[in-house]
Amino acid sequence: MTINTGSFCDQVQSQVLGIHPYIPGKPVNELQRELGLESITKLASNENPLGCSQQAINAIQVELQNISRYPDGSAYDLKEVLAKFLNVQKEQLAVGNGSNELLELVARVFAGPGDEIIYSQYAFAVYAISAQVVGATGIEVPAKGWGHDLPAMLAAITDKTKIIYIANPNNPTGTFFTRTEWESFISQVPDKVIVVLDEAYVEYAKSFIDEADYFDGVDYLKEYKNLLISRTFSKAYGLASLRLGYMVGNSEIIEYINQVREPFNVNQFAQVAAIAAIEDQDFVTEAVKVNQQGMRQIIDTLSDLNINYIPSVGNFVCIDLGDKALHLNQKLLEEGVIVRPVANYGIKDYLRVSIGTQIENAHFIDALKTVLADK
Repeated sequence: MTINTGSFCDQVQSQVLGIHPYIPGKPVNELQRELGLESITKLASNENPLGCSQQAINAIQVELQNISRYPDGSAYDLKEVLAKFLNVQKEQLAVGNGSNELLELVARVFAGPGDEIIYSQYAFAVYAISAQVVGATGIEVPAKGWGHDLPAMLAAITDKTKIIYIANPNNPTGTFFTRTEWESFISQVPDKVIVVLDEAYVEYAKSFIDEADYFDGVDYLKEYKNLLISRTFSKAYGLASLRLGYMVGNSEIIEYINQVREPFNVNQFAQVAAIAAIEDQDFVTEAVKVNQQGMRQIIDTLSDLNINYIPSVGNFVCIDLGDKALHLNQKLLEEGVIVRPVANYGIKDYLRVSIGTQIENAHFIDALKTVLADK
């Protein structure tokens, strides 16, 4: 019997070898194990510091009696509620194991070797990963003011372009492009190019942006059949651990996405929790209010400390700590505060800080002042 002790590297698809996996925020229990700390504030993953709606928790508790059953593979009830909430048809909806899954499925459906997928510098890492996985060529367009340069992205379109990923607000920088900029862009994209507008933080954005500049991507679906809107229940709705996102678009495109998604990709607890969460908009309103207050609490401190930051309309802010960013990140961990280095995005001098409760923000502020004094 021959035992294979060699590498399987030569059997792996070439595009997979070059992929750098997505790096999530550091878990609380990991830091507890490493440093033995009891009091830890996690501001690394843009989670809702209020948790989620009590109605969502109640819905899960009721559903527990059916834990031995497979979930509804079509997510019929959830789509009914979502369709009414968004004023679209059920056939225009696809749900996924987080919006991340749906973003990747778009690439699987519409792109492959020889095709091009456009995305911005400093945009969500999954866009580039999605292109690599299917063997397409990723076209990274240089950012403008830390955000999307939409005219430059238009100029990057070729006859090989199949998909354009754009995020509004953008993660990790928190930047936003206006209604006028959006309308100019989408009106010039060729009809056969799929535009994926990632609105994971849309609930927060509206509270920071003037009415004249704000826009809801769903309002453009009737006019642009090549447009897909991606959203999530992980942020403002606080259901991150349940992994549930959704996509809205032309029913034909949505059907193609549904053809390749895995069966039962959204568990039943996520479905019933999301229905309850949609029906509790008071919770979302409170979460947005807490985020506004927390953002002010943090940026006022940054201004007092003469620390530059990227203005954000999300539930996070990137702060400029210069060439000491990674060192200060480690020092913050030692103070029991988890934030997010973004060097993997090419923003090596910055740390991204999620907005927490007033107490959590105060912990971060005190820790930041401490580590800056000791640096």
